[in-house]
Amino acid sequence: MAVKIRLTKIGKRNSPKYRIIVVEESKKRDGKYVEKIGFYDPVSQPHILTIDKEKLRSWVKKGAQLSEGMLKLTKHFHFF
Repeated sequence: MAVKIRLTKIGKRNSPKYRIIVVEESKKRDGKYVEKIGFYDPVSQPHILTIDKEKLRSWVKKGAQLSEGMLKLTKHFHFF
């Protein structure tokens, strides 16, 4: 089972919010996920990013791949 850590969009049009989730690679963006590990709100000032760092590290150690969007977020907010 290959898993990815990616963003799934929630919220209304013109007010996007995202859940940070662990999902099987073959699933759709808004499909069922294995675990929710965080939340991201790019609209508010300052941007809100809450993430369970222990769960993130645990999943990465297990072999989960970060999506392109998650790579940008983790580099911007200095998680790795």
